[in-house]
Amino acid sequence: MRTEWLPEGGAGVITSKGASGGVTLPKGVEVACERVHRLPCHRRSAGVARLLLREFLAGLEGGELYVDVGELLLSELVTNAVEHACVSPSIAVQFGVAVGRLRIEVHDASCERPEVRPLRDGDDESGRGLPLVQSLAVAWGCCPRPGGAGKFVWAHVGPAEGAS
Repeated sequence: MRTEWLPEGGAGVITSKGASGGVTLPKGVEVACERVHRLPCHRRSAGVARLLLREFLAGLEGGELYVDVGELLLSELVTNAVEHACVSPSIAVQFGVAVGRLRIEVHDASCERPEVRPLRDGDDESGRGLPLVQSLAVAWGCCPRPGGAGKFVWAHVGPAEGAS
């Protein structure tokens, strides 16, 4: 289990809401549960990833508190990877829960970093994914993959509003 949710120093991190990026877990605190899946670089992978996340969260006490926003952000990140970063036949998704947050990672082999662009005309069907991630995630960012080519884009999701 990892005890740090970002490469050392958080190099290359993009974050929203003034957050510093990843969470370094206190000594002795481990990720409660973590799962990794490899998916084909295909437009249907976002739906498969959502199903895998629902199954993962269903097995955790309190997992339902992360489902709605988690599914939306995962879907956006997977869609981004498939549409803009598929230089290999597959991507990887990773989920983990610790310290009251769901962490979602989407790994791909492209070194091209995601870029938040200003929203255009309200009728555009693309370009809304990263602004949604920026708006709904507690924190998010992009880092080079440790020991390999490419990058991973991550997002932290807090429990649903009004949850006790």
